[in-house]
Amino acid sequence: MARVLDPFGELDRWFADAARTPGGVAMPMDLYREGDVFIARIDLPGVDPASIDVDVDERTLTVRAQRKAEAAEGQKWLVRERPNGTFARQLTLGYGVALDQISAEYVDGVLRLAIPVSEQAKPRKISVTHGGEVTQIEGSVEA
Repeated sequence: MARVLDPFGELDRWFADAARTPGGVAMPMDLYREGDVFIARIDLPGVDPASIDVDVDERTLTVRAQRKAEAAEGQKWLVRERPNGTFARQLTLGYGVALDQISAEYVDGVLRLAIPVSEQAKPRKISVTHGGEVTQIEGSVEA
């Protein structure tokens, strides 16, 4: 039976619940796998790109960003629903990802993180010798 690699686990769901604000999620994220790379797309509209900080400590990837409140003299707010301040989101990474190859790109208010699967975690074929002959086995045993 093949096992699906999920390097993010339950902790991300807990942090996602903690990141919710009264107006919704402060940093909504889509996460998917594209070949041998996990892609996280995090919405950060209105954030100064210079304020975005992405770091990895042990197996925890942390994204921080800041959106400053707009204030003009004589301004009276009628509705203010967009959250301001510093936002943070954490992902717990499994042992199957290449931490030294993570990349980040911020375009049109979306932060895109590419988290590659490590070479050690990729599936591979194992050669089996039988009576001096080498046979390739792919997930099953030949009689």
